[in-house]
Amino acid sequence: MFNDGDASVSARLRDLGAGAWQAATGHPMVKEIAAGTLPHASFRHYFEQNIAYLEDYTRAIAVALSKAPDTGALEVLGGLLGQVISVELPANRRFLERLGGDPARVRGVLTMSPTTYSYTRHLLATAALGDCAAGITALLPCQWIYGEIGTQIAGAEPDDPIYADWVALFGDPEYAKLVGNTTSLLDRLAAPDQENLSRLQVIFDTSTRYEIDFWDMAYEPSTAQSKMTRQ
Repeated sequence: MFNDGDASVSARLRDLGAGAWQAATGHPMVKEIAAGTLPHASFRHYFEQNIAYLEDYTRAIAVALSKAPDTGALEVLGGLLGQVISVELPANRRFLERLGGDPARVRGVLTMSPTTYSYTRHLLATAALGDCAAGITALLPCQWIYGEIGTQIAGAEPDDPIYADWVALFGDPEYAKLVGNTTSLLDRLAAPDQENLSRLQVIFDTSTRYEIDFWDMAYEPSTAQSKMTRQ
């Protein structure tokens, strides 16, 4: 399964799941955000769910942080935690308000779609039951996919300022640096034996598939609901 000894652990995890990765980074909803053509109702639904998601994503980071083996790991995971709490959650609440939603509404499992609930349980369970590397592996696709999307659409200039501001948020070079810090940490902490890497691949691929499901949930709610019900 893993036979490219020259590639980093994170690169191998991404490349072996290339099909799903491309589906997540090139999702039609992403393209419509970049073009400024996505209906506001779809973007509002996205933020309604993403705020609830990010709150549990933050909790999963905190669990992984508690297992950090050294100061360097503490600094990287602390930086990710600070990014979500201080930048992304406030930005999501502002976007939601601009789209006519209520940013003060209490969110949690009672307001989560089946996709949001399943994805966050995967993150929390992996962080709680696995070691620090396993927790990072579960968390990384979300951060990395958004970083790659930000790079891809950084030059987009949608007329709608809501979409333009979202593009700017993830197209910021500082965000790319945070992604680099996390991938480098995983590369350092992950044991390179094939059994461990195969285990991490399952975790990584699961998170990547959930990223696709999350886009689907916001873009075509009825289709996503039917898909989750069948599963």
